[in-house]
Amino acid sequence: MTDRARTETFEHTISGLLSKRADLLGEAQQLRDRIAAIKNDIDALDRTLNVLGYDGDLDTQMPRQKRHVLFGRGELSRQVFQILRESGEPLTSRQIAQEIVSMSGMDSRDRKFITDLVKRVGKALRQSPAGGVRKATDERGNVVWSV
Repeated sequence: MTDRARTETFEHTISGLLSKRADLLGEAQQLRDRIAAIKNDIDALDRTLNVLGYDGDLDTQMPRQKRHVLFGRGELSRQVFQILRESGEPLTSRQIAQEIVSMSGMDSRDRKFITDLVKRVGKALRQSPAGGVRKATDERGNVVWSV
């Protein structure tokens, strides 16, 4: 029979998981940096092509990418209206987006995603049927929405 080292506090497991988490966050930051560098390189190539007289449409040269659908048809609007109904008070687009993220279990630390979602929430509210949503401003001048 072999003696296995066991701890009651899982301190080794927790330490290992924290280490792995830090590694993954570092890798994610490196990937974001690499993407930013690639975008800068593409912009430089576009400027060079323009200087050399290329007059074609550069956007048509983009490879087709698979569309990543986060919300089904009308799903975002339904979630927005549900949140507004349940809150009972006017909310900003950012507050609504943060509530959607927390309800859905998405990554709330992804700033780009949150900013994109705030824009999408605002658009969904602006395109809502007449009489469904009221738009107002709070004491700080922020736009707030209510049903």
